[in-house]
Amino acid sequence: MKEKVFNIIRECGNSCTLIAVSKTKSVEMIKEVYDLGVRDFGENKVQELLSKMDKLPSDIRWHMIGHLQSNKVKDIVGKVYMIHSVDSIKLAKEIEKNALKKDVIVKILCEINIASEESKYGFSVDEVDYAIKEIKKMKNIELCGLMCVAPYQENPEENRKYFIKMKELKSKYNLDILSEGMSNDYKIALDEGSNYIRIGTLIFGERDYGNN
Repeated sequence: MKEKVFNIIRECGNSCTLIAVSKTKSVEMIKEVYDLGVRDFGENKVQELLSKMDKLPSDIRWHMIGHLQSNKVKDIVGKVYMIHSVDSIKLAKEIEKNALKKDVIVKILCEINIASEESKYGFSVDEVDYAIKEIKKMKNIELCGLMCVAPYQENPEENRKYFIKMKELKSKYNLDILSEGMSNDYKIALDEGSNYIRIGTLIFGERDYGNN
């Protein structure tokens, strides 16, 4: 694990943040990666994120990267560093409502369904303009950038076209962050300007869903 983590950190350099995707992984495994210098961790489920948060160092920056249900928003607003998976105006409004109640500013990313997959969440490319305009009206949300989950490809090079399109959208709307690239295709994502990569399997090994 140590060598893998250090290699990815070197590849990221100063221009990209490594988010270790720790879903289904134990607190002990997360602490091991933390001790190697990683401070950003991503979780897919609110309950799992909250259960780990209290057992780990307070300087960890937690990222909500999975689909977020509106009724769970109240549980994480003010606790996570960033919500990557804002995939509807309804969800953004719920985040804004809870942020106002708690008097906090919530950093978010708009999730884009860049490959138009029926199985994936996110705004379509055609919806991005409207979504960004609406979200930028919300006073307690800081729209930091865009996120996508590219298709799994046997040949990761096939995802380059999606990462190029995401980079174009980031530039068009003058945003700072591109959260894209996972264990299979992060090198292509880095080539195309990703500055947040989300790596799980390559760091922790295959996921164990036995207790989930």
